[in-house]
Amino acid sequence: MATKRAEPVTILSLRKLSLGTPEPQPKEPRTFTVEEAVETIGFGRFHIALFLIMGSTGIAEAMEIMLIAVVSPVIRCEWQLENWQVALVTTMVFFGYMVFSIIFGLLADRYGRWKILLVSFLWGAYFSLLTSFSPSYIWFVFLRMMVGCGVSGHSQGLIIKTEFLPTKYRGYMLPLSQVFWLAGSLLIIGLASVVIPTIGWRWLIRIASIPGIILILAFKGTVSSAHGDDSRVPGFRAAAALMFFVTCAQFIPESARFNVSTGNTQAALATLQHIAKMNRSAMPEGRLGEPILDKRGRFADLLDAKYLRTTLQIWVIWLGISFAYYGVILASTELLERDLVCGSGSESEAVVSVGVSEESRSPCYCHMFAPSDYRTMIISTIGEIALNPLNILGINFLGRRLSLSITMGCTALFFLLLNICTSSAGLIGFLFMLRALVAANFNTIYIYTAEVYPTTMRALGMGTSGSLCRIGAMVAPFISQVHPGVSAGGWA
Repeated sequence: MATKRAEPVTILSLRKLSLGTPEPQPKEPRTFTVEEAVETIGFGRFHIALFLIMGSTGIAEAMEIMLIAVVSPVIRCEWQLENWQVALVTTMVFFGYMVFSIIFGLLADRYGRWKILLVSFLWGAYFSLLTSFSPSYIWFVFLRMMVGCGVSGHSQGLIIKTEFLPTKYRGYMLPLSQVFWLAGSLLIIGLASVVIPTIGWRWLIRIASIPGIILILAFKGTVSSAHGDDSRVPGFRAAAALMFFVTCAQFIPESARFNVSTGNTQAALATLQHIAKMNRSAMPEGRLGEPILDKRGRFADLLDAKYLRTTLQIWVIWLGISFAYYGVILASTELLERDLVCGSGSESEAVVSVGVSEESRSPCYCHMFAPSDYRTMIISTIGEIALNPLNILGINFLGRRLSLSITMGCTALFFLLLNICTSSAGLIGFLFMLRALVAANFNTIYIYTAEVYPTTMRALGMGTSGSLCRIGAMVAPFISQVHPGVSAGGWA
């Protein structure tokens, strides 16, 4: 039997045919955003220093705004002003505030936060000092309006704090900024009770300008001490002026988010590294990278379909809160000045300007504050931090919107209670709670507005909101200071 011839079989090694392992591809370097860097670095010494530095602007702003309330009775008597003329002073201050809030917001989104903050701070201090030399009522109104223009830029300090704070700390640190506003308010009321009866309101305004001047001199002193006696060297003053701005830049760093949005990544990285060093923390691994945004600070973006509803709601809320806040401040002074308290006698003494006869005297009210009136203002002003612990808890655990809804509802309730015929103690209690509630409203809406808009339009969003809310502040004087004189039922 013939055997079948076996065909040769070629054995191939699978090992030889197996594909070689692919060469490792170079990995793209890891990137991180400013937001991730801020969260990684965390809270530390830098944020405490920034909080204290920005607080100085809050003290100066509070003193300038509250100055109107304590000076109003004095200028009413000195220039024999009608009610509407007294109210016009406050209205023009907030008119300047309204116009320049938008202008400074646009400029801040285009050229940087700290530059606008510094300009507005110097502007406000300069025109405030000039106000003390006002020769007439018209000049007083104009110069106070210019002060309002300058003060409007102080909101950039809040934006800088917001953009450097980790998210979980915003709800705690930003409401605490109210302490600085309270300090400024109490300081100007305390000074008014001592200065106005002795050396007059003009010196009160000059003293109120000191916080801004001290800050300028402190920066100048830092430069001078660094150079010893070089101030006698020709050209040193010009160099010192330049170093002044450099020093301000170091104390108040430009927003890293703003620098990244303009393509200045190196400056943003240097700022973040400086913060990490101060906080003794570490930076995220990788390189800083975010898209460069060419379209920045456009008003049309606020009314884009994506933000239209939010913008309109925020504007209405800001307007209402501002009307309530400045309304209760001015109304409290009017209640004290006119003694519109049910069942309470007048402790204020009528004052007639020297050399003005009874026949030529203006028909307006002319009552100076008594010491008890200043005490009432101080007590009601302290109310601005009374609800701070509850406000902080509400913002962090109930959320921004629900917390704001509760405090605004309570504000409306206490405004209704203010119409009840009560004693001086009852009035002080109502004013105390109203100041606490309206301050809580401001705390919450500031945080919400700063968080709801992106970096490219955050300053403009804050600026327009602050501008629109000044309409409420402009109307408030005519309701709080003029209406009591024409209302048969008092302040109701």
